[in-house]
Amino acid sequence: MKGLLPFVLLAGAMSSFAFAAPPALPLDDRQALIETLLERMTLAEKIGQLRLISIGGDMPRERIAEEIAAGRIGATFNSVTRTDNRPMQDAALRSRLGIPIFFAYDVIHGHRTIFPISLALASSWDLEAIALSGRVSAIEASADGLDLTFAPMVDITRDPRWGRTSEGFGEDPYLVSQIAGTLVRAYQGERLSAADSVMASVKHFALYGAVEGGRDYNVVDMSPQRMHQDYLPPYRAAVDAGAGGVMVALNTVNGMPASANRWLLRDLLRDDWGFRGLNISDHGAIDELLRHGVARDGREAARLAIEAGIDLSMHDSLYLQELPGLVERGEVPVELIDQAVGRVLGAKYDLGLFHDPYRRIGQAADDPVEVNAESRLHRQAARQVARDSLVLLENREQTLPLRKDATIALVGPLADSHVDMLGSWSAAGVAAQTVTLRQGLEAAVGKGGQIIHARGANVTDDTGMIKYLNFLNWDRPEVSLDPRPPQAMIDEAVRAAREADVIVAALGEARGMSHESSSRTSLALPASQQALLEALVATGKPLVVVLMNGRPLQLGWVKEHADAVLETWFAGTEGGHAIADVLFGAHNPSGKLPISFPRSVGQIPTYYNHPRLGRPYVEGRPGNYTSQYFEEPNGALYPFGYGLSYTDFELSKPQLSRRALKRDQNLEVSVTVKNIGARAGATVVQLYLQDLVGSSVRPVKELKGFKKLMLEAGETQVVRFVLSEADLKFYDARLDHVAEPGEFEVQLGLDSRSVLSERFELL
Repeated sequence: MKGLLPFVLLAGAMSSFAFAAPPALPLDDRQALIETLLERMTLAEKIGQLRLISIGGDMPRERIAEEIAAGRIGATFNSVTRTDNRPMQDAALRSRLGIPIFFAYDVIHGHRTIFPISLALASSWDLEAIALSGRVSAIEASADGLDLTFAPMVDITRDPRWGRTSEGFGEDPYLVSQIAGTLVRAYQGERLSAADSVMASVKHFALYGAVEGGRDYNVVDMSPQRMHQDYLPPYRAAVDAGAGGVMVALNTVNGMPASANRWLLRDLLRDDWGFRGLNISDHGAIDELLRHGVARDGREAARLAIEAGIDLSMHDSLYLQELPGLVERGEVPVELIDQAVGRVLGAKYDLGLFHDPYRRIGQAADDPVEVNAESRLHRQAARQVARDSLVLLENREQTLPLRKDATIALVGPLADSHVDMLGSWSAAGVAAQTVTLRQGLEAAVGKGGQIIHARGANVTDDTGMIKYLNFLNWDRPEVSLDPRPPQAMIDEAVRAAREADVIVAALGEARGMSHESSSRTSLALPASQQALLEALVATGKPLVVVLMNGRPLQLGWVKEHADAVLETWFAGTEGGHAIADVLFGAHNPSGKLPISFPRSVGQIPTYYNHPRLGRPYVEGRPGNYTSQYFEEPNGALYPFGYGLSYTDFELSKPQLSRRALKRDQNLEVSVTVKNIGARAGATVVQLYLQDLVGSSVRPVKELKGFKKLMLEAGETQVVRFVLSEADLKFYDARLDHVAEPGEFEVQLGLDSRSVLSERFELL
């Protein structure tokens, strides 16, 4: 990635023209500017700054422009072109005080060039590649006149039934925290005020990934110790990296909705963590306080939200309707309003909008003729990142890589689906610009091989699910359906398979099945696809399953019957080329799972770093009266950190620089990695720790470091990690962050299950 990033940065350089701000505003002093404006603003204008309005919602654009000019809107979201945003900024500058507005959007894994979904980015275990995706996203989003993205989404996910699993980075606090900080810095760049930087608003604060039953918007009830140890660290990492905003979650946290939770937003976020940026409610969350049952009416909901610390109210009108009366009656002090408005004005100052309200919008004369024009350089970046995000789960008898002169039967409902390559939350991505798997394979084989394509099945034959998926994307059909009878499609696929040397089956989920409000009770392949798969297996031809999905699936049958399985998630704009690169061996897969794959839904949760038990099940020993299910083995089908390669790697036993660690010392852990296979490849060396005895029950292991490295065939490299007291700390029963003296086990491996270990003692 190092060779590509400078060119991407250069390509994203943008010019802006000077803006003559009112001379009375002290532009060179952030705090003085805020105080000056607060002195001049009416209460109505202050409350207007706290409104974040959706473009394309219930309010016509003409009315929005009038409201902005009247000083009654502080920011908007869901408008994604300069030509849309410029008139609104014009209106803001016509307001009495000329305060600029800012423009926001959900730029999650790319803006126009779509990178792999977040779960796939995490599968790369490559922070440089992830940073590249964030920088390209910021360059493209800012070029469209956007100032803020509601990203990264760093909710820890241990229940794959949750639809938004696709939007996050998996189950591990350490890995997700590393990615959180990386993306905040990538979005915001070296200077947030730069024309090609956008403000990061980390979400969803807090604990959204732990909703009960994996059902979206459900409750979260969790011990403070688990919160601090497992779920809060990624948000803290984003805040520490300088995130300018925090989007507040829709769920309750221990009985109180997050958007009315003073402890969460004031005591923890602001007082303990020192966050000084924007708190933004999620869509309609303040109004939802009534349905949560903690507010009797809109007035109480608005009061609870502003008292808890919600600065910007997203897509509801309760602040506008209720805050004036609350202030006039003395129920809400005006100082509370001023604090929130000050943070909104401070964000606009940090974005450079007071110096140049058109910093990212530019001049009309410079608007691109075609906003959807493709960037070759950005597509190249997307292809590189996508290749590194693919995870090889199975490869019996070296079925992969494929020969380009082979006859390949390409079947499955996802083999030629443009929209499904995009994945969830695809921002301004254009489905027609994606490369499907069919296109990728055909381009790779050229005239040397043959691709026989047959759909084989619809994604699902469940009409209720199809209607729901299409409802989620009312502006464009989500699921295309072949009207032929299911058996006719299967018969066509079987005929194609019998003519071929090998079958490539593209199976999994439509992208809408892994999305907000798309929780599932089953992780199995839909029945239509399972029937197709069984028919393909019956042909006896070698079978490669290419999975496209946004969550772990139940793959026991696939593991048993397929010759190779490649997890591609939703790979983005260049997905088809990236997958073809791996299938034909032009790129050696190196992805590792950021989330465990359960054997069945009944086994959830299966996260690797679970607490130790008094009656643990031990593989190979009698299991009576131990923690187990009697229908199937314990442990994940595919564990956290797992992923194969077309080559093999060998690790030496870990070497420790000392066996006793004092609190002011460091300990170096080294391991020798050798590529013992016949081709070059990359792998990820993972370091885990186990605290053998603690004052509270500790996990069986915890990720504390990882390094990705490329080795030529036969090459050896020494990988070193440095541990200190900080790496040994945890939150005890009193929520003190402590490292207790005692023995620790260091575990090194290429996944979380197969490790080599050594021990040391903290004095």
